[in-house]
Amino acid sequence: MYASRNRARKLHKVAKKIRELMADGEDMDVLHESHGVFRREQDEQLVQWMNRRPDDWTLSAGGSGTIYGWGHNHRGQLGGIEGAKVKVPTPCEALATLRPVQLIGGEQTLFAVTADGKLYATGYGAGGRLGIGGTESVSTPTLLESIQHVFIKKVAVNSGGKHCLALSSEGEVYSWGEAEDGKLGHGNRSPCDRPRVIESLRGIEVVDVAAGGAHSACVTAAGDLYTWGKGRYGRLGHSDSEDQLKPKLVEALQGHRVVDIACGSGDAQTLCLTDDDTVWSWGDGDYGKLGRGGSDGCKVPMKIDSLTGLGVIKVECGSQFSVALTKSGAVYTWGKGDYHRLGHGSDDHVRRPRQVQGLQGKKVIAIATGSLHCVCCTEDGEVYTWGDNDEGQLGDGTTNAIQRPRLVAALQGKKVNRVACGSAHTLAWSTSKPASAGKLPAQVPMEYNHLQEIPVLALRNRLLLLHHISELFCPCIPMFDLEGSLDETGLGPSVGFDTLRGILISQGKEAAFRKVVQATMVRDRQHGPVVELNRIQVKRSRSKGGLAGPDGTKSVFGQMCAKMSSFSPDSLLLPHRVWKVKFVGESVDDCGGGYSESIAEICEELQNGLTPLLIVTPNGRDESGANRDCYLFNPAARAPVHSSMLRFLGVLLGIAIRTGSPLSLNLAEPVWKQLAGMSLTIADLSEVDKDFIPGLMYIRDNEATSEEFEAMSLPFAVPSASGQDVQLSSKHMHITLDNRAEYVRLAINYRLHEFDEQVAAVREGMARVVPVPLLSLFTGYELETMVCGSPDIPLHLLKSVATYKGIEPSAPLIQWFWEVMESFSNTERSLFLRFVWGRTRLPRTIADFRGRDFVIQVLDKYNPPDHFLPESYTCFFLLKLPRYSCKQVLEEKLKYAIHFCKSIDTDDYARIALTGEPAADDSSDDSDNEDVDSFASDSTQDYLTGH
Repeated sequence: MYASRNRARKLHKVAKKIRELMADGEDMDVLHESHGVFRREQDEQLVQWMNRRPDDWTLSAGGSGTIYGWGHNHRGQLGGIEGAKVKVPTPCEALATLRPVQLIGGEQTLFAVTADGKLYATGYGAGGRLGIGGTESVSTPTLLESIQHVFIKKVAVNSGGKHCLALSSEGEVYSWGEAEDGKLGHGNRSPCDRPRVIESLRGIEVVDVAAGGAHSACVTAAGDLYTWGKGRYGRLGHSDSEDQLKPKLVEALQGHRVVDIACGSGDAQTLCLTDDDTVWSWGDGDYGKLGRGGSDGCKVPMKIDSLTGLGVIKVECGSQFSVALTKSGAVYTWGKGDYHRLGHGSDDHVRRPRQVQGLQGKKVIAIATGSLHCVCCTEDGEVYTWGDNDEGQLGDGTTNAIQRPRLVAALQGKKVNRVACGSAHTLAWSTSKPASAGKLPAQVPMEYNHLQEIPVLALRNRLLLLHHISELFCPCIPMFDLEGSLDETGLGPSVGFDTLRGILISQGKEAAFRKVVQATMVRDRQHGPVVELNRIQVKRSRSKGGLAGPDGTKSVFGQMCAKMSSFSPDSLLLPHRVWKVKFVGESVDDCGGGYSESIAEICEELQNGLTPLLIVTPNGRDESGANRDCYLFNPAARAPVHSSMLRFLGVLLGIAIRTGSPLSLNLAEPVWKQLAGMSLTIADLSEVDKDFIPGLMYIRDNEATSEEFEAMSLPFAVPSASGQDVQLSSKHMHITLDNRAEYVRLAINYRLHEFDEQVAAVREGMARVVPVPLLSLFTGYELETMVCGSPDIPLHLLKSVATYKGIEPSAPLIQWFWEVMESFSNTERSLFLRFVWGRTRLPRTIADFRGRDFVIQVLDKYNPPDHFLPESYTCFFLLKLPRYSCKQVLEEKLKYAIHFCKSIDTDDYARIALTGEPAADDSSDDSDNEDVDSFASDSTQDYLTGH
């Protein structure tokens, strides 16, 4: 009975989501609930379609109907509404088309969060406060491209604020804008013009954020409060007035569960609400804004006794005043009273919370504060404003201040249920369903054969159901033993959790996985141990068989493997450089580029024959079939030294997942399946060896007589993936008519389990770095993208993190550069990344860039510019370009650089290699100093320029 009711409740929630997406005239059906139509293979293909082609679907209505804006608009902060001072509510189509689920304003700015987690900004760009890169102002909503692949749940900005915080669905916090007093939380006072993740909060699940004028705060899932930024007047709550450059726990609130937080501006206060119905305040006490009578400040949280027990559900901070909203819909204000910002009918300061009488009899459901004005809406859909009106922000058609809450007549009948404020601008909207809520694909792609006969609307509804299942299940993942199965008590069928991997939505699985990884992150050091690697010896030691020394031990991979014994367990749990490199005989000062180069070199060695661990697929050897350019584990790699190397390979895979730094490894998909804990199938064997199964079928179905079979003299052996014959039985020497069925069974079994030993060793190494049991939730394809990122190099991702020095983004040289990059093949783009960053793949998401910008610097010192090559500084992800005269010259020089100058070693090494002569003392192109200027030797330069 209970299970039936519970199922009905879940289906009711799904039906509600479906109705939000239904077009007018569309009938509701229950085809998506049918297990006869949707079996496991249909569900798995449907989820695969959504994961691989997410732009085909919009699965959330979210968002808003008509959005009205008014007030100060000199910088375009109303997002497309005409006029510098808008005195009456005016529809904003540009905002409405985004269907935002949150709008919030700052100092002449506005931010919109959409249902699919995208973030848009409009308005004043000074100090990088918009987060779109640079300091230009924009007058229409502009996507923050640098975090477009991060699902943003909420943005926080003070109505008078010049910095912002954004909270992702994975509980990570990003910040950007002005950075005085350390309010961005990055450990410094340097501004950011793009969102950058706050590293010290990684591993702590954050559920809410708040921003003041000069300080910031966040609340964790455990109800703890962290604050950082300006400490003057004790606004951070740490019992002192010290600035904090990184988030710090407010210890005075330990034992209380914080559920809401607000930060003020100017000589600021901070308010918070705890789950025991208590409001706390601290910081500057001028004008009584702490709410305890008098003007005394305090440096630790103290209760506002007069609000206890009133059922406060929301607190807000304006400029020198405070606001509280109760669950019964009552509004309380206190603090500075001029400009009538408190709504009590006078400009007196109020030193204890006082209910706003003008709203009595109305149930307020939402309230927002500007710098000097307020706006709220009631359960009846009415909007009220009061306070300063110099910019028309109260929406009554005048610029006269309003002493008490007044109905905004222009919005009567609009059923508004959401309001927002900026410094002197106001917004109101309704969350009624837009006319066209959901995006549907026109047809089912041909590769999804199990879905061809199912209506697209039923597929959309089924996806919503699968999303709901994932939302319920994924947060509970840490509670279960994923190495076991559901029937360990013997009370049910044997169903391992890995059977769910194909129907759980990637986003939910990854969030659960990342939460575990972040919780085990070690953050107390810049890098792991310093290791010496000798690249010069690699070529010298390469044997005739292709290996670099015995079993590849002289390769960079082999050298690193030998040094792993000196690594403590903690050093493998760093969020960035797990080791620091010193290349023997090379003048590289590793500030990150050397580490990246060592990883790239290792990946190259694994696939070029210098090490014995990987072999090309049989299809690759025969130059036919799929996966010709992919690799398998070498089944002959069974010696103890090979096992050690395979474990180190597993460590590398784990590091790539933990740090978000992709590996350029082209392993066949069946390999990834096994690493994820999946069993191989006959179809997987055909993917890498197209002739294997047909060969067995020929033997099984051959109509030859017993004598003819014996005359063929077929050995009772199977070719391994490496092409070596493996005897399958000591009992049989040849295949006969009587034993051929046994031969086929043994041959398939051998090939299905051929790599088990190697896979086990690699997974053992991965387990040192990441929670391997959780990999049972992922498909092979999903694991590959976690380790390797995208094999394609999407330029939009690179553009989104690009910044420019010495040149404007719109300059012809920059346009030529991106056009050349567009024309590059994927291989050339990979070479370019190797040249400029020491990597061959981009991270999968913007978050994995860890705030690192791709810097393009143009200098006029290269004279004449067409005679010089580009320069790179891999530690700083920096490309220096001469001011080339035309696109053709830029393309020619850039191609030469990426093909022939890909090593990050200094010019000394290059000159010795080219001329045989040691060069004069010069600085490394990978040094700590961004302004180092080093070029090839004169002879090399003459060769390149034709002089």
